[in-house]
Amino acid sequence: MSYGAREWDPGWGDRRAAVFVDKILKGARPADLPVERPIRFELVINLKAAKTLGLTMPPALLFQADEVLQ
Repeated sequence: MSYGAREWDPGWGDRRAAVFVDKILKGARPADLPVERPIRFELVINLKAAKTLGLTMPPALLFQADEVLQ
């Protein structure tokens, strides 16, 4: 089971990095740039790994997961 920021999120990542590079090239100090956090997170559950470990996942948790790996 994993809960964290999405690996690929449109509008995040490359495009945001380009904005920071642009500001730095225009003279902004990197230390003065704001820290940005991801806004989308996802819950992924791997049922095969859970079964191997002898765990059962409650149906309510599976229902809330963004992705369930078989």
